[in-house]
Amino acid sequence: MSFLYSLFGLAVRSSVPIPGLNSVPTSEKPLDLELHLGSSPPQFTGASASPRESLVYTSAYAGRTGAPALRIWQSETGDLFRLEYFDGMQFWIDRRGTELWASWPEQLSIEEAATYILGPVLGLLLRFRGVTCLHASAVAIEHSAVAFAGAEGAGKSTTAAAFAHAGHSVMSDDVVTLAEREGEFWVSPAYPHLCLWPESVEVLYGSPDALPPLTPNWEKRRFSLGNDACRFEETALPLRAVYLLDEDRREPGPHVEPVAAQTALLSLVANSFATNMLDSEMRANEFRTLSRLVAKVPIRRLYTSKGHLPPGDLCRAVLKDFAALGSSRRILSGTRKDSRDSI
Repeated sequence: MSFLYSLFGLAVRSSVPIPGLNSVPTSEKPLDLELHLGSSPPQFTGASASPRESLVYTSAYAGRTGAPALRIWQSETGDLFRLEYFDGMQFWIDRRGTELWASWPEQLSIEEAATYILGPVLGLLLRFRGVTCLHASAVAIEHSAVAFAGAEGAGKSTTAAAFAHAGHSVMSDDVVTLAEREGEFWVSPAYPHLCLWPESVEVLYGSPDALPPLTPNWEKRRFSLGNDACRFEETALPLRAVYLLDEDRREPGPHVEPVAAQTALLSLVANSFATNMLDSEMRANEFRTLSRLVAKVPIRRLYTSKGHLPPGDLCRAVLKDFAALGSSRRILSGTRKDSRDSI
């Protein structure tokens, strides 16, 4: 038996159900990715397995055990990468991004594996497939995708949750894919939940325990989507704006500022996903992609006054700014139309 899913625009088949996801009965798309959960590649299976690998990445951060949070190994043939986390969780990704294996120690579970797969692991796999990804969340506003990018802890997921409470559909949490089609950038739906820290849950609900934990061994909470109260956007939408989350304690309340093109490009490069594993060709492609993005999509800086800001105020500030951007687009479009008509 196998289970089909749609994740980040990929048609995915898994050997076992993935917690927190709803499988689709059929997929009209050709299969993009095979997931083998609870198993390792054939060359890593068995007591006598000893594949040759080289260490290609070591995280500068340590996990709870004191070991590096993540180490990545590459097979001698170059066609397989092994991700080894501090807690013993392991993932293997083939170089083309078409197969993924996962195994974990007895004290962990498939729920823990799913939190890795739906974030950093699929983020890296998408980069191997040539997909540029932002470290961001995304919501749907007026049939358009709007992304919120920022560093770890900037409030990306909390901002998306605030928009969900305000009646807007959520598209993605943590990883936002960018696909160029017909001169526009499109964002694909990810999965129907957000991962929130307890302090974010307290801001939204008044108690850090108002939502259930994602796993028994992790503090983060599950904010479920795809229901009447908080919707999940299931179709790809064109990206119409990117807001860079920042703090500013000098002024009360949220405010939005435009970002110069060069600064915007550097900020997006800094907030792209899985940059540590990009080779020179992949980096060059990413730079060209983000340069085209900056030329087509408004990049704004959103000062959140984090810690003092009601979620509703943040949503209103973004919606007001986004409406002004839409008016500007319509004016420019009308100007171009008039110019053509006058020739």
